Amino acid sequence: MFKLYYTALKSLAVKETNRYLRIWVQTLVPPVITTSLYFVIFGNLIGGRIGEMEGFSYMEFIVPGLIMMSVITSSYSNVSSSFFSQKFQKNIEELLIAPVPTHVIMWGFVIGGLGRSILVGALVTLISLFFVPLQAFSWVMIIMTLLMTSILFSLAGLLNGIFAQSFDDVSIVPTFVLQPLTYLGGVFYSISMLPPFWRAVSRVNPIVYMISGFRYGFLGVIDVPVLWTLIILTFFIAVLYTINWYLIETGRGLRS
Repeated sequence: MFKLYYTALKSLAVKETNRYLRIWVQTLVPPVITTSLYFVIFGNLIGGRIGEMEGFSYMEFIVPGLIMMSVITSSYSNVSSSFFSQKFQKNIEELLIAPVPTHVIMWGFVIGGLGRSILVGALVTLISLFFVPLQAFSWVMIIMTLLMTSILFSLAGLLNGIFAQSFDDVSIVPTFVLQPLTYLGGVFYSISMLPPFWRAVSRVNPIVYMISGFRYGFLGVIDVPVLWTLIILTFFIAVLYTINWYLIETGRGLRS
C-alpha cells in the first residue's frame, strides 16, 4: 500500500514539475525579469537617494523582500492554475476516483508549487548577486521561512483552484488581494517607519511576518519577533491544509 501511495505521489509531483519546466519561458523567466527591474529602478536609481535603512544600503534591505515576493507569487500561481486546468479539462475526476488518499493528491500539487517557487527564488537570488553581495545571518531561518511560505501559498493556490469557476477567477485573487498585501508587507520599507496606527494595521497582514522572518535570515533585522513568524506560518498552513483536505475529500466544487 505504501508503495502504491509513493508511486502516486511521485507521478503527480513529476507531472507538476514537468508542467512548469516545459513552459519555462512563461513560468521562470517573467519573475526574474520583473525582479531585475525592481533591482535597477528601486535599488540603483532610487536607493542611492534613500540612503541606509536599518544599517544597510537600501538595495541590501529590499533584496530579501523581493526574493520572497517572487516565491509567494510563483508558488500560488503554479498550483492555482494547474489545479483549475485539470478541473476545467475534467482530468481531476480521474484523481478523485483513484485509490489514493486526499493527502497524496494535495502534496502532489504542493510539491509542484514548492519546486517552482524555490527555483524562481534561486534564480532571483543569483540575479541579486549582480547588485549586492550575498550575506546570511541565519541559514536555518532562511530555509524554514522559504519552505513554509512556499507550502502556505501553494495551499492557498490550491484553495483558489478548487473554488475557481473560470480562468478569470484564478487571476482575481493574485491581482486584487495577493499583490496589494505583498506590496504592503514591508518589501520596500520597514514597518517600524510607519506611524503607530498604520504599524498596528500592518501587523494584521500575514505577509509582513514572512518577509520579516526571511529578512532576519539574511540581515539579522526584524520588524516582528521571529517566533511570531513561525507561529503565523504554522497556523495558516494548518488551517489551509485542513480546508483543502475537506473540500477535496467531500468533492465540493469538484464533482459536477
